[in-house]
Amino acid sequence: MGRGGQQTDRITGTNGRFSAYTWEEVQKHTKYGDQWIVVERKVYNVSQWVKKHPGGLRILGHYAGEDATEAFTAFHPDLQLVRKYMKPLLIGELEASEPSLDRQKNAALVEDFRALRERLEAEGCFKAQPLFFFLHLSHILLLEAIALMMVWYLGTGWINTAIVAVLLGTAQSQAGWLQHDFGHLSVFKTSRWNHLVHKFVIGHLKGASAGWWNHRHFQHHAKPNVFKKDPDVNMLSAFVVGTVQPVEYGVKKIKHLPYNHQHKYFFFIGPPLLIPVYFQFQIFHNMISHGLWVDLAWCISYYVRYFLCYTQFYGVFWSVILFNFVRFLESHWFVWVTQMSHIPMDIDYEKHQDWLSMQLVATCNIEQSAFNDWFSGHLNFQIEHHLFPTMPRHNYWRAAPHVRALCAKYGVKYQEKTLYGAFADIVRSLEKSGELWLDAYLNK
Repeated sequence: MGRGGQQTDRITGTNGRFSAYTWEEVQKHTKYGDQWIVVERKVYNVSQWVKKHPGGLRILGHYAGEDATEAFTAFHPDLQLVRKYMKPLLIGELEASEPSLDRQKNAALVEDFRALRERLEAEGCFKAQPLFFFLHLSHILLLEAIALMMVWYLGTGWINTAIVAVLLGTAQSQAGWLQHDFGHLSVFKTSRWNHLVHKFVIGHLKGASAGWWNHRHFQHHAKPNVFKKDPDVNMLSAFVVGTVQPVEYGVKKIKHLPYNHQHKYFFFIGPPLLIPVYFQFQIFHNMISHGLWVDLAWCISYYVRYFLCYTQFYGVFWSVILFNFVRFLESHWFVWVTQMSHIPMDIDYEKHQDWLSMQLVATCNIEQSAFNDWFSGHLNFQIEHHLFPTMPRHNYWRAAPHVRALCAKYGVKYQEKTLYGAFADIVRSLEKSGELWLDAYLNK
């Protein structure tokens, strides 16, 4: 098992007991090909398992040399099953004199958070209501059916086509929130059914890839707003975000774009282009380069269905135009909703914080209302979603008061904004980061 495999003679002694390790020893194994993690005080060599990990290659590496207990609990609804798969990777445990947590994390806070999770589980907050998700799927299919019927009966005039595009864009956005539910294993009791329906929703209803989404999105949840670990803050040098990166770029005289104007050009290259251009290319490249042929088949089924439905009315050329306009509308919706809870928050390099503290500095909530719940797919409860990613979204409101109380107890800031205020903060934060970059570029 890589370099860690060379420790085999230390795994068990003549009495058959596992070896004991210090945190100092564990933290030496953080490089690709030599990665150890700690879960519930047990030490695991995941050097080779990272290639097979369903959550992707990188996510385990993000916790190499660390205590991953909280992340392990957050991501896996069936802990007993996962522990069985982990047994062959077990190489030892922490020495009795070693603390359970690494890097001076607040043990009392972590213990209280675990108690809160147990309380929410006992109250049924992790149990899904099948009717909720059935109705959500039904309204997506209804929107698509209405759009097709409008073209069938009312023709392809400009006004009718504009309405059809809005209906299809709404259906795509809502399907995006629905696939997110299945991707987080928060609907069915078994992972198998969640994965299967996830492929159907993201593949057949949206034309995207479940594998691509899993590997990208779980990294975001594992280390939100952490440079080099969260792909969502990899702006490909088009933007500088937070307060650290702009100064770094400025000091190094990096100027791929005039970042002091990024809050202006964001409107032209951010929301309009993310899904139609960047994601579209990345999804197909990822499926082909990684051999995700099942995902590709589901994805193709979406395109076949779309063009069979609309080329008979619009022809190939105008069907392509309509398709891209729908993606254009969906992209705006997606970017504003997903970034309102993250871009204005703390964005920095790894700080090795406990789970609750790490998530709270990187996320904020938006006020609850029937519209906000629907519009954002309940991601207005971004804090609760990040703390408990397998919790069905219709239960976030039940968890929120308990989380708020725990944060107040330990002085952890729990932010909640209006929808408009959250949107405005995206632009304000980009403007602030741009100013930091300009000052460093000119004066440092």
